[in-house]
Amino acid sequence: QGTDGITRRLTEHLVYSGVTVLIAALVALPLGLWIGHTGRATWLVSASNAARAVPSLGLLFALSLFVGPHLRGEAAFVLPSLVVLVLLAIPPLLAGTYAGVEAVDPGARDAAKGMGMGALQLLWQVELPCALPLILSGLRGAVLQVIGTATIAAYISLGGLGAFLVNGLASGTYEVVAGGAVLVAALALVADLALAAMTRLIVSPGLREAGSRRRQPAPA
Repeated sequence: QGTDGITRRLTEHLVYSGVTVLIAALVALPLGLWIGHTGRATWLVSASNAARAVPSLGLLFALSLFVGPHLRGEAAFVLPSLVVLVLLAIPPLLAGTYAGVEAVDPGARDAAKGMGMGALQLLWQVELPCALPLILSGLRGAVLQVIGTATIAAYISLGGLGAFLVNGLASGTYEVVAGGAVLVAALALVADLALAAMTRLIVSPGLREAGSRRRQPAPA
């Protein structure tokens, strides 16, 4: 309870995660749609995936040491953490969006062009709806990545649920560490189930069934 209680820490974690995913989506979704639609600059997808190999904690400390001294107050901790979280959330969103658009059946594209659709109509009315399953899969990956990584950002005083782990380890109160770990796991599980339910609501049943058929092994 109080200023360091579960309610405040959970709220902080949700706010940081939500802002991070929103910023990453504003960058990755339009870029992924453009790359998948035009087939240009596909190296950006490979480069973003390669960047995921950079250790999150090392990048977090490096950026906080470089940027932090030039900022004041909470911004010295919040801004470096958000930048790192955004960089980690972009690759799954970008890869999912690009792969979804790139995998659209060429026959559907040809049929749309034969009906007189322009490039933007083709993108919004054909490619984007067909790509939704992979886009939402990328979103789920990004959300889980951010929720987990925001936990270690407590090492530079960001707050959130990671504060229970950091403070508990520092004081030797391992029941607090265990409680914080359970809360992080529960939050990740709830977020994943919510996104799975949203996928079932907004994705066409035909697209879900087609995806299930593609995942089934070929008969011997």
